[in-house]
Amino acid sequence: MEQQRQLLGGRPAETLSELEHRIVECRACPRLVTWREEVAATKRAAFADDEYWGRPVPGFGDPGARVAVIGLAPAAHGANRTGRMFTGDRSGDWLYRAMHRAGLASQPESTHRRDGLELAGAWVTAPVRCAPPANKPTPLERDTCSGWLDAELALLPHLRVFVTLGQFAYQAAWAHFRRTGIDLPVPRPAFAHGREVPVDGRWVVTSYHVSQQNTFTGKLTEPMLDAVFERAVELSS
Repeated sequence: MEQQRQLLGGRPAETLSELEHRIVECRACPRLVTWREEVAATKRAAFADDEYWGRPVPGFGDPGARVAVIGLAPAAHGANRTGRMFTGDRSGDWLYRAMHRAGLASQPESTHRRDGLELAGAWVTAPVRCAPPANKPTPLERDTCSGWLDAELALLPHLRVFVTLGQFAYQAAWAHFRRTGIDLPVPRPAFAHGREVPVDGRWVVTSYHVSQQNTFTGKLTEPMLDAVFERAVELSS
């Protein structure tokens, strides 16, 4: 946390671009720094000619967003390669197709940072900014990274709905609300796909994560994901 406070410069970031610059320079978690850079150096054979990002990944989207989509962390050969959340892997394919159908994304695919994708009324982010080994950040890494999520969401004043992809994201959003003094329901409603939880005049809408484990097995289908985003758009109006 001390390294993160130093990067914050003793004051909150005033703009999303300033915050992005601070996020991508973060080296607060030694295990994650080692892993993300090792993956970027060794690469996957299919991406041998790509220049990997290999740094923390900032959020992406519309600064006037009313819907925030919260995932888990960058994928080793997805966002850790491309530098944009949910970009360059099958999870992103599912997510942006659904967001496109809901009117939140300009196109149904997200392949790299300069592919022309723009979001309308939405912001995509994650509680952990570096790719973790086995997609499992430690509790300390999660907590060390939490300040970036707090700072980012504070710079998105029009948010009305938080779509949390998976239980990790749901818990991270809840912890964010607690840290920022939001009055929360007690006890916290259990995670379940499609659950809608009112929070201080806003909404949390939960979904299973768009991981291959869920989409390949049919635990999460495209109609199920579409219903989540359709409802998020309704609640954000």
